[in-house]
Order: sequence, then C-alpha cells, then structure tokens
Amino acid sequence: MGHTKKIPMLAVALASLLAGCSEPDVPVEAARPVLVVHPSAGAQAGFSAYAGEIRAREETALSFRIGGSLLRRLVDAGDHVRRGQLLAELDPGDAGLQVAAAQADLARLRGDLERYRTLVAQKLVSQSAFDAQQAAYRAARAQYDLTRNQSAYTRLLAPRDGVIANRQAEAGQTVAAGQAVYTLAGDGGREVAIALPESRIREVSVGQPVLVELWSTPGQRLPGRVREISPAADPQARTYAARVALDGDAATAVELGQSARVYMQEHGEAAALRVPLSAVQRAADGRPASLWVVDPKSRRVRLAAVKLGTYAEDVVPVLGGVDANAWVVAAGGHLLREGQLVAPVDRDNRPVPGHSPTAMAPAAAVK
Repeated sequence: MGHTKKIPMLAVALASLLAGCSEPDVPVEAARPVLVVHPSAGAQAGFSAYAGEIRAREETALSFRIGGSLLRRLVDAGDHVRRGQLLAELDPGDAGLQVAAAQADLARLRGDLERYRTLVAQKLVSQSAFDAQQAAYRAARAQYDLTRNQSAYTRLLAPRDGVIANRQAEAGQTVAAGQAVYTLAGDGGREVAIALPESRIREVSVGQPVLVELWSTPGQRLPGRVREISPAADPQARTYAARVALDGDAATAVELGQSARVYMQEHGEAAALRVPLSAVQRAADGRPASLWVVDPKSRRVRLAAVKLGTYAEDVVPVLGGVDANAWVVAAGGHLLREGQLVAPVDRDNRPVPGHSPTAMAPAAAVK
C-alpha cells in the first residue's frame, strides 16, 4: 500500500527533471511593415512630349506692291494654286491714268528732242541746250517705264505652287502697299511647329531624331527630326520656337493645321529613374546617399549606395545604384537597420507580389 502512493510522486519528480533539462523557446522575429515602391521612369519612360501644329515649311504673306481698291479676288482659303496663277486684282483705273499721262509726256519730249537735234546740227542752239533736252527725254522714258510696271502691280500672282492657307482681304476693300491679302503655304514640305521651354533648349539640337504623333491617329508615330531652333526666346512666353521636319512619306500623311505631339528622347537626369525624397537616406559622415532595398527572397533590407541627380519638389533622379525592378522603402527608413526583416506593402496597404505574409512566413527551426 505504501509503495502504491510513492509511484505518482516519482512520476511528477521525473517530469519536472525532464522539463528543466529542455531548451528554452527561440523567439520569432517580428517583420516590420514598410511602404515600398519601384523607382519610376521619368518623362514618360524616357520621352518628353511637346504640343505642336502642322505647318508648311514655306509660308508666304502675299501682298500688292502698290495700294488701291481690291477689285476682285479669284481664290479662297483652301484652294490649291500654281505658280503664276492670278489670285486677285486692284482697280486699274488710277494706274491706267498714270500710264497714259506718262506716255503723253514721253511723246511730247520725244518730238522736242528731234527738233533740238535738227537745230543743233544747224548751229541754231547750243550743245548744252540739246543735252538738257535729251536728259529730259530720258527722265520721261524712265517715268513711263515706272508707271507701266506699277500698272502690272495691280495683278497679284502666285510666286510658287501651294495652298492658300488664309485670306485677309475682301473685294471692295482698300489695301495698302505691302498689306497681306493671302497667306500661301508652299508645297515644299510639311513641318511641326513647337515651342521649347528654357529648361530644355540646351538639350535639343538641330538634326536630333524625334517621333511625331497626330491627335487624329493616336498611337501611330511618324519619324522626324529637328530642322531649326530659334536663337531668341519669345518675349512673352519665354519659349524658343522650333520646327520639326517629317521624314520621307510621313510628310504626305499630314494636313495643314493638324494638332500633333512631338516626342523627344530624354538624356541624363531627365531620363533617369525617380524615387520619393522620403526614400533617400542621407549619411552624416559625408558618404554617398543610399536607399533601403528589400531582398525579394529573404525579406530583409539592405542599404544600397546610389548616385542622385538634382532634387525636385518631391522626387529625386537616381543616376545609378538601383534598377527599375528594385523594391525601395519609400518612408520610415530611419527606423530600419541593416538586415532587418520587413513586410513590404504598396500604397494601398496590400502585400507586394512575392511578399505576401503567407509566402514570407519563416520556416520552423529543426531541433
């Protein structure tokens, strides 16, 4: 009976001894949640876009060389014209009267000159008097030629083949010499007129290849090149006018006045990846700036030294040190340490692909 009571007490003592000899539990490291982002491509994946309009390479303001009343106009905006074609006429009345007056004066002086020639041969007038009469005749001849030319100036002719892009005068209107009546867009090619900001003027050069996309055909880009850049900025807009020539058959695929976008390849900082300013870790000892990058397999962070560009308002270009596929800690980097376990989430607080809590659960230690 006494031996029976000792058995439970012995079992309890043995269990206590075994418990004392077992190893303590290893604490599991808690993963710190961090917001991560991919470095974003700047300027639309390496391109910058500029709005523009299709223009003719040669645009000419057509005007009369003399003033007068516009008698009739023979073409309108949108009409295609040929070189030498009559476009408009001034009232020839006044010009015709001037020609008639000059012609009559010339005829009178011609008769006087012939009489003086006979008289000087007979020694009845001096040679100087004859020379003066001859000079008067030559002046009258020049005046007649001038008025006859001005009479021809009442007809406005097309200087080249092209399209009438604009009409600025109506029949019956009095126009001054040099006042534009039509704008002629020559058939010599089509270009895109754009404006470059001051910040980009040194990065764009004549001959640089570009892509042109029409608003009417989105997604279809035509090849072109920068043909000219104005050396002076517009005083109001502070932009530089530039012309982009379309290559090959692309010039025939556009119409005057169409809206377009010109895409230019970015270089240097403009084409660099960008990260939020809050992601940058600045070293106090003068070492290069760095970013916390999450290792996709171990879920641990490491500091990656990077080369940064010029700081913007809320982002900074990354010129080297990370690629576009890296997961960069966007905020809270000052709370992290090298090799720390993290739980990366995106801006919507969702686990990033490949970093879900299930996929990242630590394996149990094998004893």
